[in-house]
Amino acid sequence: MERLKFLVTGGTGFFGKSLLRHYLSNEFVSSSEIVVLSRNPYLFLASYPEFIGHSSITFLQGDILQRDSLPWSHSFTHVLHAATESTIGPSLTPLQRYDQIVDGTRNILDLAVATGASRFLLTSSGAIYGSQPADLAAIPEDWPGSPPLAEPGMAYGQGKRAAEHLCALFSEQHGIETVIARCFAFVGADLPLNVHFAVGNFIRDAFTSDAITVYGDGTPLRTYLHQSDLAHWLFTLLEHGRPGQAYNVGSDEVISIAALAHLVRDILAPDKNVRILGQLEPGFARNHYVPSIIKIQRQLGLHVSVALTESIERINANIQYTGG
Repeated sequence: MERLKFLVTGGTGFFGKSLLRHYLSNEFVSSSEIVVLSRNPYLFLASYPEFIGHSSITFLQGDILQRDSLPWSHSFTHVLHAATESTIGPSLTPLQRYDQIVDGTRNILDLAVATGASRFLLTSSGAIYGSQPADLAAIPEDWPGSPPLAEPGMAYGQGKRAAEHLCALFSEQHGIETVIARCFAFVGADLPLNVHFAVGNFIRDAFTSDAITVYGDGTPLRTYLHQSDLAHWLFTLLEHGRPGQAYNVGSDEVISIAALAHLVRDILAPDKNVRILGQLEPGFARNHYVPSIIKIQRQLGLHVSVALTESIERINANIQYTGG
């Protein structure tokens, strides 16, 4: 049996830590190895020493935008490209963000072909669909929506669309099997609490502020998949997703932002108040960001195993255990 050798880009971010924890907790560690590409693996390992000393995990220094820094002399069977910076993305200009996604994906596709990989998974985004219509309860993969081309603020979604097309071009040109994971919203102990993720901000407020603050009107609808399910789904797509296919990755448990804030409060800080600062506008259209996950359920047998309430309870247990 061929020994699997995975290359993971973005292996030190939220997705990366989720993937590494899942990898170490599963039996295929003995029959595979994983190489993690990071701009600063030494800083990462200093912060997360639990990933040091595993013979099946190798960290390499490299930048997806610097071709000379990539491991061209290695060989891989599978490549999982998850190196888009969703946390610092808002601090980039729209053009920088677009270039990071598109140029980075092109470089890693070139690397995958040059190093003999037969499978390639791109972590794309639900942002490729653009705004979800109010009458569409959940977005299926074949829905034809897209972000407006003339709006610079849509660079992230347009960049992901271009990256998906690059995968199709490389599959046709080089025969590499490419699969797309269109990722939505997630939760877990590794989620950053001080960036633009609402659930992370609410968790931070629960532990550090006098109240949990919702800066909008609280009406948008979201779903949140736990990071353990995220990692399991991504590895499954990398190995078994149908070539040339895109799959939504997210939960089907829908919750409003206001209800989410109250849920976090009830579990983590029941004595605190929830403040909703925004006001409903007359004739407003409710914002949705909800995936249909029927395709991934039917084709690959994947399902949501950690409900949102349990996800938040796990965060609480982890913080209590680590003394946070």
